[in-house]
Amino acid sequence: MPALDAFVERFPIRGRFTIARGSKTEAVVILAELREGDTVGRGECVPYARYGESVEGVLAAVEAMAAPLAAGLDRRALQERMPPGAARNALDCALWDLEAKRVGVPVHELAGLPAPEPVVTAFTISLDTPEAMAQAAAACGRPLLKLKLGMPGDAGRLAAVRAAVPGARLVVDANEGWTPGDVAENLAACAEAGVELVEQPLPAGADALLAEIARPVAVCADESVHGRDTLGRLIGRYDAINVKLDKTGGLTEALALAREAQAAGLDLMIGCMVATSLAMAPALLLSPLARFVDLDGPLLLARDREPGLRYEGSLVYPPEPALWG
Repeated sequence: MPALDAFVERFPIRGRFTIARGSKTEAVVILAELREGDTVGRGECVPYARYGESVEGVLAAVEAMAAPLAAGLDRRALQERMPPGAARNALDCALWDLEAKRVGVPVHELAGLPAPEPVVTAFTISLDTPEAMAQAAAACGRPLLKLKLGMPGDAGRLAAVRAAVPGARLVVDANEGWTPGDVAENLAACAEAGVELVEQPLPAGADALLAEIARPVAVCADESVHGRDTLGRLIGRYDAINVKLDKTGGLTEALALAREAQAAGLDLMIGCMVATSLAMAPALLLSPLARFVDLDGPLLLARDREPGLRYEGSLVYPPEPALWG
């Protein structure tokens, strides 16, 4: 039975990552390693304060599972033993990785998924002044950009970015920053700028208005969706959901959520927190199911872990076994 080790790791961000809720200059992640002899399965998670998590609390929750795992707790039982969230994500992904390495079968085959192929990821432009965001968009030369919005003056930011990159595809993430008073105006500005998708315009728990107003751009739930138990209330309010493994509590629930959402007629975005390639690798397996892929975490870091994923511009390649899966 596997022995568990868990570590806190810090990776500096290239510059500053800014959203409507604030800024940060480093990614703090927790690495979980499950070892059976010479075989090691790994998983990475990002504790997220927005969901009531702390680095210390998530690390303690991971470490508390050492004895149950050593006693034979498997991935399926883990879903009942731990709540959704970052801690379960790290252990769930480590268990997938360990199983794949133990039996010599890639995780995508174990999960009944098609083999992942290279896919274009969105690249995030942090919230800033219109001029700074336009300059950043033009300088990065990416085909698909995700603009962080959610503050007064967003229509000006949209217009400035669109003028700077007339050929780029755009998605927007308001991070719950719009209000009932400005959401219609901002959605109209998104439509005018040719935005293809808007993430979480209103606060989670205060998004019922989305079922009552015109949505000239497809709207995607992020903070409003975690696992399958949160899916029902989204129907009629949203056109898509953002599946993140740190919210679902791992690949196991993410896969179930993705399939149930598709059955309900919702499009999928596969997203991430700012983290290393080890956190992106399991999420990449879901990319064949998704309309949008947003797995640019390592591109936002000053350094990634080694070995990492292979990125060629915005094209990200499936993980090698040395990384995960």
